Amino acid sequence: MGSMAMDGQQHEHEQMEGRNPKFTVDEALVAMGFGKFQYLVLAYAGMGWIAEAMEMMLLSFVGPAVQAEWGLSSHQESLITSVVFAGMLVGAYSWGIVSDKHGRRNGFLITAIVTCLAGFLSGFAPNYITLIVLRCLVGIGLGGGPVLSSWFLEFIPAPDRGTWMVVFSAFWTVGTILEASLAWLIMPTLGWRWLLALSSLPSFTLLLFYSFAPESPRYLCLNGRTTEALAVLGIVARLNRVDLPSGQLVTEHKLELNENFMPTEDTHLLSSDFEGNEAKVPKNVDSKTESASSLSMLLSPKLIRSTLLLWLVFFGNAFSYYGLVLLTTELTSRNSPCTPRALHSDKSQDTNPYRDVFIASFAEFPGLLLSAATVDRVGRKLSMSAMFFTCCIFLLPLVFHQSETLTTALLFGARICITGTFTIVYIYAPEIYPTSIRTTGVGVASAIGRIGGIVCPLVAVGLVHGCHQTASILLFEIVIFFSGIAVLFFPFETKGCELSDSVSEIKQSNAI
Repeated sequence: MGSMAMDGQQHEHEQMEGRNPKFTVDEALVAMGFGKFQYLVLAYAGMGWIAEAMEMMLLSFVGPAVQAEWGLSSHQESLITSVVFAGMLVGAYSWGIVSDKHGRRNGFLITAIVTCLAGFLSGFAPNYITLIVLRCLVGIGLGGGPVLSSWFLEFIPAPDRGTWMVVFSAFWTVGTILEASLAWLIMPTLGWRWLLALSSLPSFTLLLFYSFAPESPRYLCLNGRTTEALAVLGIVARLNRVDLPSGQLVTEHKLELNENFMPTEDTHLLSSDFEGNEAKVPKNVDSKTESASSLSMLLSPKLIRSTLLLWLVFFGNAFSYYGLVLLTTELTSRNSPCTPRALHSDKSQDTNPYRDVFIASFAEFPGLLLSAATVDRVGRKLSMSAMFFTCCIFLLPLVFHQSETLTTALLFGARICITGTFTIVYIYAPEIYPTSIRTTGVGVASAIGRIGGIVCPLVAVGLVHGCHQTASILLFEIVIFFSGIAVLFFPFETKGCELSDSVSEIKQSNAI
């Protein structure tokens, strides 16, 4: 009799499921496709990426100008750059935690305010100490960049995620070119103060259109705010001119629970009271997430392997990327005392640093195109590892002094590859973490990368200044090679996979 009752209950449940179909955020996004709504979100998030790129690029121009005007020592000049990276180290970790606990919108609102105000006021700094403090605050604000990338990622349908994240990354290159162009126009006439003030305008744009930016429906669902998530998805459907899937919006938590117990008449959820019930699901299922710190969750048995490998890759990427940007100037200098006399150009002409940086920035476009062509076809892991190893091949001849033309060509090819790996790792990182700690995970990894950015000029480029080019290039070779090896040991590929909402949903083993 008990068996017959259970069969009857199961049949009744199946009928109920048929009358009230359920769908997740991922299923809704796939059904509605990439349309006008996502283009608007891309434009908003892209403006934030442009803002970060411009603030980073201006470091190449402001330091020397301030040193000349205020008579600073070389140590004081380098500190202007170092404090920005130090601020980003703090901000990347802090804003990730804020956005995971209080929402993506709150996360990037605070970062935009800090970056905009501190960046604008930097142009009016009356002395060196004030400038250092303000630039450190700018760095803290810039540390929130991963929040915007995670926010945009959570609106993209799974099949298109790789390609559109590459498009998003292209805004960084746009920002570098805009800043080089602005410096080329502003610095010779108006000076560094105008450059600092005008470079804060993209951050101001984020504040201007903030009221139109929606919260991530994945974040809302995870926190039991299902009605609000459904409203956001309704806006997506309306702007994309498609219909929202019929039925109830549920999280993966709810679907897992449905598989593990037999519902009774009291447990059938109706749309009208779904929000109140849904709010309890994430807390019951993933209670450990709330009781443990975000950092301890990153190092939990299911995530520790991915986390440690990701930190190594972010460090190697930042070390290599900023190193190659600096080496482009160091190794192609006609007046370097370390370059053999036979390799010096006969034409001793002055070079325009703004023009050189402007031209060098275009090396990133082929890297973006290469990423777009491979990320969704070949996959994240294979694309990244292949580009790391190819970068090693481009750099290897530079162990010995080469002609200026060949050096430039080899560095151009290496920068294409490292731009590609940087682009793809910023796609892969948010995909391997669940919604509950996604921005924290990417933020901490980004912070580790900032350490690579701080160490690089002190170690690698310092060797070039000391006429130890071979040692410098070998150091880059080692860092890049082991970064490629680390990618191969990532536990799983994320191409085309749905995003997870909690640590409990991660099926693959990440244990060391």
